[in-house]
Amino acid sequence: NVSFKYNIDDEYILENINLTIEKGSIIAITGESGSGKSTFVDLICGLIMPSEGSILLDKYKANLNNKFWKNKIGYVTQDYYISDGLLINNVAFGIDEIDINKKHAIKSLNDSKFPITSYQSIENFKLIEHGKNLSGGQRQRIAIARALYKNAEILIFDEATSALDTESERQVQLALDTMMKGKTSIVVAHRLSTIINADIIIVFKKGEIVEAGSH
Repeated sequence: NVSFKYNIDDEYILENINLTIEKGSIIAITGESGSGKSTFVDLICGLIMPSEGSILLDKYKANLNNKFWKNKIGYVTQDYYISDGLLINNVAFGIDEIDINKKHAIKSLNDSKFPITSYQSIENFKLIEHGKNLSGGQRQRIAIARALYKNAEILIFDEATSALDTESERQVQLALDTMMKGKTSIVVAHRLSTIINADIIIVFKKGEIVEAGSH
């Protein structure tokens, strides 16, 4: 019975949400713009707290606004920050350079199928002007590599391929499919092609779940 609104006099953005997410499952979230999908994801990430109701972990009431929970989540979206400097430092974003495991960062990039030219190694690849020397597909693979580097148990994909051309989307989707194996995954999408492997599809409309069923 989770509900959310920003201020006491506002209308609810989400109202009376009930949903069980099994560990290791793939949950697809769809619905029109403004239906509450992003707010639902923000609740899962612990970025906001329910106005009413409770989120339970293994039947126990949980406050998800803590570092322990957030370290379990890998968030792949189409809108994220890229800093100037070495590519592998962007993969380990937020970690002091001295503490970066370069071998693990490179492996994460390789597992994300990051394309690179033969004349420049991944270890020495530099990003300029917040990634202006990257293609859309390369940028998305950095987001994937960040989640792989983190080795997150829970993966959230928020329109992760919507800005890509057809071929780049296909390549990135293959990397995502491999990445999701054995993980709990929440996929927010408009296009059916990105949720074809989902165990359950959840449809939001005007802040409520109007349909939930097996794919």
